[in-house]
This record gives sequence, structure tokens and C-alpha cells, in this order.
Amino acid sequence: MGSVVILWGILSLLSVSFIIFDWPQAPIDTTMHMAFLLVTIFMGPLGLVLYILTVREPLPGTHRQYIAPLWKQAVGSTLHCVAGDSVGIIGAAVIIGLFHSQHISMILNLFIEYVAGFLVGWLIFQSLFMKDMVGGSYLVALRKMFLPEWLSMNGVMAGMIAVMVPWIRLHPAAASPHQGEFWFMMSLALIAGAILAYPLNWWMVAAHLKHGLMSTEPQTTSYEEHVSNHSQQHQHLAHNHDASMSHNMNGHQTQHRKIWYITMWSVGILAASLGAVFI
Repeated sequence: MGSVVILWGILSLLSVSFIIFDWPQAPIDTTMHMAFLLVTIFMGPLGLVLYILTVREPLPGTHRQYIAPLWKQAVGSTLHCVAGDSVGIIGAAVIIGLFHSQHISMILNLFIEYVAGFLVGWLIFQSLFMKDMVGGSYLVALRKMFLPEWLSMNGVMAGMIAVMVPWIRLHPAAASPHQGEFWFMMSLALIAGAILAYPLNWWMVAAHLKHGLMSTEPQTTSYEEHVSNHSQQHQHLAHNHDASMSHNMNGHQTQHRKIWYITMWSVGILAASLGAVFI
């Protein structure tokens, strides 16, 4: 296990270094750059793979078209969520681990990490950093980003619980941040969390409830291309998150009902994860 942990750490360091030096090749906003850095620090080489596949410009002048596909927009939304949640979750886990986590029940431990992850993700990464996307008001951002962050957080935590709880039961020393195994476990747990959170974020981006990726590449001079790019990158903002009560294209189902379904899905996978490891 020790050699695997060391190798993972080396690959993570190289991946983070690549993103730092490659910064100009991904004309995205600073918040998303920092999100990719954090994700790569915690998720290792997988973060670099996602960076290359989703935001690294392959040819000059093609970035807006390159990031336009919905699956890439959903990856950006997921990683932005994971970056914020991971700071809170891992930060709480480190503090608990330093203060003798064996005296705290696993359930309480997870609850503290869940609350910390949600608050950091909601108050800072979603609302503070992205408030300009909803008119510049922090209070408005708090209101509008509460549900999307909570839905996504449930997916992240569900994946992390499924990895962390069995791992710590088998290797109690992994609960200590002094051990390299702790960081390796957290990396794999975050990867699992991102996998479960991705479908939730895909739906929310498609439903204009969350932002995706946006390019800082200069606009083209063509009016038609300008309109096309604007529509691709800001359609969810035009709705200003108030489309939650509108009808879908077929008029058979309201957005409100869709939100109810995705909420049940989000809560369901979290409940299933908890049930799988504790029952």
C-alpha cells in the first residue's frame, strides 16, 4: 500500500504542476481554474485527464466550441461542486482526525463532514464566487444556489461514504491525517463522489439550475457566432433559475415535478449509501 500511495502522490504533484504551467491554454475564469487545481490536488491524475478533455483548448480560437457539449458543461459543474465540498469535508476530517477521531462515532463524524462540506460549497464556492451570475447579490445567490448545491452534495457524500466507512473499518489508521493512506483514501472517495454527483449535475445544467463552463476567450466578430456562443454559455442564466415552474417542450411535465424527481434521486442515493455501510 505504501508504494501505491507514494506513486499516487507523485502523479498528483505532476498533474497539479502541469495545470499550473498550462494555465493560458484553458481560457476559463479564475474560479474554475482554482476548482480544477483543487480537484487535481485531491483526485490526482484523474483531475488532469478531465482538465485536458473538457477545458484545455486544442487549437487557438476554438475554446467556446470545445467546451459547449453538455457533458463537458456537466463535468465543469460537478468539479466546481466537488472542489468546494472537498475543502469542507476533508478539512473537517483532518480536524477530527487530529483530535482523536476514535472518540467520535462514525455517524457523528460523517454528519460533521457533511455539514462542513455543504456550508463551504454553498456559502463560498457556489454563492460568493458565482454571485455575479445571478445579478451580483450574495443574498440572492444564497437563495438560488441552496437547492442545486444540496442536491449535488448528496451525490458527493454518498460516493465518499461508500469508500471511507468500509476502508476505515478495515484499516483504522487511515482515519489519521498523519498517514499517507488517509489522503489516498480521500482521493478515491472524492472520485467516487464525483461519479455519483455527475448525473445530478448533468440534469441540473440541462435544466438551467446550475452553471457549466464559460470561456474567457475573446468573442468572435461574427454576429451569428456571437449569438450562438452567447446562447450556449448563458442560456441557463437567461432563465435566472426561475424556470423551475415552467413546462418542458412536450408540455406533459412541469419543471417543478422534475425537481421533485431529482430531489428523490439525490436523497435516495445518499440513503442507499448509508444503508449499505451501516445496515
